[in-house]
Amino acid sequence: MRPPLTPEQIAEEIARTKLPKEGEILAVVTEALGSDRMRADCDDGFTRIIRIPGKMRKRIWVRIGDLILIEPWKVQSNERADVVWKYTRNQAGFMQRKGYLKKIHVDF
Repeated sequence: MRPPLTPEQIAEEIARTKLPKEGEILAVVTEALGSDRMRADCDDGFTRIIRIPGKMRKRIWVRIGDLILIEPWKVQSNERADVVWKYTRNQAGFMQRKGYLKKIHVDF
């Protein structure tokens, strides 16, 4: 188990928080579908099937309830998306406090 973070480490982690750019949406994972696919409730009101791209597949572990940054596909943009970033608990709390999450809620 990882030791607790110091206040300096938390401040550094929050400073490195990736904010959504144009075309990127915040989402919360609601269901694991298998084969690196998951269902997520997005901040724009849609529920999308997301996939973890090959370059991220073994590097990050996405679980139910995690806050993620997604990029919708060009085709089927309201139904499918790719994961761009996974936020830590501290980063998700920061995003919620600053008002970036409008229609979704993250449990800690």
